[in-house]
Amino acid sequence: MWDMPDSGSIFGAMLQEFDEAARILNLEPGIWRILTHPKRQITVSCPVQMDNGEIEVFTGYRVQYNITLGPAKGGIRYHPDVTLDEVTALAAWMTWKCAVAHIPFGGGKGGVVCDPTRMSRRELEALTRRYVAEIIDAIGPEKDVPAPDVNTNDQIMAWVMDTYSMHVGHTSTAVVTGKPVELGGSLGRREATGRGVMIVTREAAKHLGLDLKSATIAVQGFGNVGSVSADLLARAGARIVAVSSSKGGVYNAKGLDIAEMLDYAREHKTIDHFPGGESIDNEQLLALDADVLIPAALENQITADNAGTIRAKIVTEGANGPTTPDAHKMLHGRGIFVIPDILANSGGVTVSYFEWVQDRYGYFWEEEEVNARLEKKMREAFDDVLQTSLKYKVDLRTAAYIVAISRVGTVTKMRGMYA
Repeated sequence: MWDMPDSGSIFGAMLQEFDEAARILNLEPGIWRILTHPKRQITVSCPVQMDNGEIEVFTGYRVQYNITLGPAKGGIRYHPDVTLDEVTALAAWMTWKCAVAHIPFGGGKGGVVCDPTRMSRRELEALTRRYVAEIIDAIGPEKDVPAPDVNTNDQIMAWVMDTYSMHVGHTSTAVVTGKPVELGGSLGRREATGRGVMIVTREAAKHLGLDLKSATIAVQGFGNVGSVSADLLARAGARIVAVSSSKGGVYNAKGLDIAEMLDYAREHKTIDHFPGGESIDNEQLLALDADVLIPAALENQITADNAGTIRAKIVTEGANGPTTPDAHKMLHGRGIFVIPDILANSGGVTVSYFEWVQDRYGYFWEEEEVNARLEKKMREAFDDVLQTSLKYKVDLRTAAYIVAISRVGTVTKMRGMYA
């Protein structure tokens, strides 16, 4: 039996966002119940022999929240703080994200409780293969298609694909996305989430009458999403004045050289002590007087405690769930234009969909075509959410949920109840 969590949980926060939109839609009670319960939650134990000869047992999760629109889709994260509540919330957000992006996927998510920074390459491979073996019956090109997430990458996805392929007896590239290009990955996939963040930020600036070429931008997080967002926005003419990571940040009112910072990060594995500006921490970055703030780190970074310090005109949520519901209300109440995660960072899953399509066809597109198709999908999604926001006179987060719930709810009703 699934016990509904309290509002203090990450999944509880998702439910708060869902409920407001569902009430506006006057969603049928039965459909409401279906869409607020995960379809399947899997917990597995993953024994791994470590390099020192000892056996460690890691806990892994895979949640398939909803598969009404198509196979579950969502990343696998490796992190010491992974919980079933977090993975369930992320799987739910993936459901709405895919619906907002208008792609034929449901929502899924996976995670393993571990600290990958303390593990060797061999240990990570052994853990990945064991985790996949434990969930093998639940995944597949027509069932559930994983992807990279926090602390996982294209190499780990290659191990996922190979393990699954060995079990089914043939090479199955479409079982996972975010793979190396040589193994059926899509050109443009690595940059896709950050490119999507750039596109919706640009569209929001147009809507608000803000000239992006004179705008100042602060980016929290310099992983894949944050670094690509910063780079592409800088190339578009914006001035990136601050960037932070888990180990520290850098501020320069005149603008940071993002190309140099990328080189520095590759060499030093951190941006801390980057010589192009002064040191800054995450809280200071969030409170900067910048036109655009892009939280691209982890969940719950903007809370009721610090929402009052946010001075940006636009907040583009590059991360999943970076703003708590109470904080979002505070930001919206102050007239801050928040582009919600289920819209802002949907570029990654959109190009994952493109990769899945290419794998199934066995025909691959040039990067220019991938980027052009992503541009079209992101602009359409932004316009759908913006027009819904104007129609119902609600903020963009509520509007995005209205779009998503309407699409999933309509198909749920059309399909009927299997008994």
